[in-house]
Amino acid sequence: MEVGEGEVVDDMNKIDGNIKIESVGKSFDGVKILKDVTFEIKGGEFFSILGPSGCGKTTLLRMIAGFIEADNGAIYLGEKNITHLSPNNRDVNTIFQTYALFPHLSIYENIAFPLKLKKASKDEVNREVKRYLELVKLSDHAKKYPHQLSGGQKQRVAIARALINKPKVLLLDEPLSALDAKLRQHMLIELDNIHDEIGITFVFVTHDQQEALSVSDRIAVMKDGNVLQIGTPSEIYESPETAFVADFIGETNFIDGEVTEVEEEFGYLESADYGRVKFELDKEVRPGQRVKLTIRPEKVKISKIKPKYLDDNDNVLNGVVDEVIYSGFQSKFFVRVGDRTFHTFKQHVDFFEEDAETIHWKDEVYVIWDGADSYMVEVV
Repeated sequence: MEVGEGEVVDDMNKIDGNIKIESVGKSFDGVKILKDVTFEIKGGEFFSILGPSGCGKTTLLRMIAGFIEADNGAIYLGEKNITHLSPNNRDVNTIFQTYALFPHLSIYENIAFPLKLKKASKDEVNREVKRYLELVKLSDHAKKYPHQLSGGQKQRVAIARALINKPKVLLLDEPLSALDAKLRQHMLIELDNIHDEIGITFVFVTHDQQEALSVSDRIAVMKDGNVLQIGTPSEIYESPETAFVADFIGETNFIDGEVTEVEEEFGYLESADYGRVKFELDKEVRPGQRVKLTIRPEKVKISKIKPKYLDDNDNVLNGVVDEVIYSGFQSKFFVRVGDRTFHTFKQHVDFFEEDAETIHWKDEVYVIWDGADSYMVEVV
């Protein structure tokens, strides 16, 4: 990430923006919500915590903020142990789903509120409010009141009010969930741009995979109080470490079977549903073990014509189109292979290629993919 001109924090503050979570656990009414979670967020990162409802992600965020105290473990901001500090002593600000703006105050007064609490001079308040109004592109709305703004504009006011305190970390708790799909996409871009300009640590909690993939430097995927995997968006998507991560991030196909043969770079499994399948040996396995593979739909080709020439690593299945879902720039094809459904995509090349084949419901087709795109997510 490169920070643009007008950067509010310096490099030392970015280092101070490191967050360390060490063996943090939390229970409510005897139910373990967080199970000794340990990981680190680098200063200046746009870091997302992603998972389904009830996985513990919001609890973890509220612990970093200081609204919930851990049962065990420690939380560090830079070198400072903040585990037992009150929220106002943490150099951390939080943005919630509900914006939490003061309805009786103007946009200017809402953003100025934290500085007035600190008894900043009138000149400093004017200077800083103007700066942050420009940052969130609301300079023309300073005299308006919250009820006169759209949902996206209200969220930008909340961001400006949080940032005017110049925290080392900005925590965002599902901040876009109340917005419609188009506005969410727009606000994601706005958030990313603000992060690039400000340069501080953003910790973004969401259950929306696309949101996390779109803006994050790294993502932590959570389930049942555990962090299953941390990585860049491409690492999480292309190289999922568990079946849950593969299934939760985007769409995928799974193939289960017993390993029958192991070569230098590839192995073979026998699947009750799909027969013999070749896969890349990205993990150590031996014949007789059962494995689960994931194959992303966009890695799979679909054709009405049986391929005449195949690469040594290609897998080919024969089936019938069970369902076609048109989605604008591409269609999703669900192909029945025996008793199972295989999922693939096809871009609409037929609109600009004269000889492109058109595939319809109930057509007999072939699905083809490279064994290198079969990624092991479970080994028994």
